[in-house]
Amino acid sequence: MNKSLLVISMMLALAIAAGGCATKGDLEDMQAREKAIAAKADQAALDAQAAKATADEAMLKANEAVARAEEAERRAIERERIAAEKERIAEEKARQADAAFQKSMKK
Repeated sequence: MNKSLLVISMMLALAIAAGGCATKGDLEDMQAREKAIAAKADQAALDAQAAKATADEAMLKANEAVARAEEAERRAIERERIAAEKERIAEEKARQADAAFQKSMKK
């Protein structure tokens, strides 16, 4: 009886040990999962590169827009300065004309 119990327990231990080992199919499944994960990682890296390129392009366009806005502001300030100078000259001419008129009226 002890001998048969020993044989049965050895067979049971062997069956458990054999069932715990990875089969060729398990190994192939694991390799397929690894390949799928690697492909997803590669795709994510490509997507990140494309997003960075798009962001860089957007930043370049934004910088160009800022430069154009600054140039437009500079031109507007220059036009205001010229307009103020013309107004000052016109006022000076008006004063001179008024003074000349007043002088001619005194005679």
